Amino acid sequence: MATKDLNSHLGLALIFLFSIPRSTWGLEPQPATPTVWEILPKYGLPSGLLPSTVTDYVLHDDGRFIVKLDSPCYVEFDYLVYYEKTITGKLGYGSITDLNGIQVKRLFLWLDVDEIKVDLPPSDSIYFQVGFINKKLDIDQFKTVHSCRDGVAGSCEYSWKPVLQLPMPTNEIQMLITE
Repeated sequence: MATKDLNSHLGLALIFLFSIPRSTWGLEPQPATPTVWEILPKYGLPSGLLPSTVTDYVLHDDGRFIVKLDSPCYVEFDYLVYYEKTITGKLGYGSITDLNGIQVKRLFLWLDVDEIKVDLPPSDSIYFQVGFINKKLDIDQFKTVHSCRDGVAGSCEYSWKPVLQLPMPTNEIQMLITE
């Protein structure tokens, strides 16, 4: 009697085992999650929009995304660009809207980049919306992923950004101006 029960249980176990998809056995390799630099071209955007220091990202079905960098950093394109540690926005084909976490330096000011778009069909241009200004740049400089640097060297090191972030004591503003 015990042998009949054992055979019955063994048979059920084998049926159950073979009904499990093989991919869950670990025998078939699972497809790797694409990198953020592989995702951007699928949306018609150049992979070099984000620096090499991305550590993680989340892309929701509606296009909303969160990108994490190991630390804030700078990349030099035609303009100096500052990336915060967390970048958010909404990814659509040929565009990133509702963008937060990327700033560009113009003269002495750091300005938020609100939107990035490319022409459809693709051309040699990419457009950056900074407030009410729409700046057209050559897309070639964004085709490769750039390394980040931690700080800004030389004359770019001091900017008016701290002055524009209120409240700041007057003596600190005075020190910034005299440096």
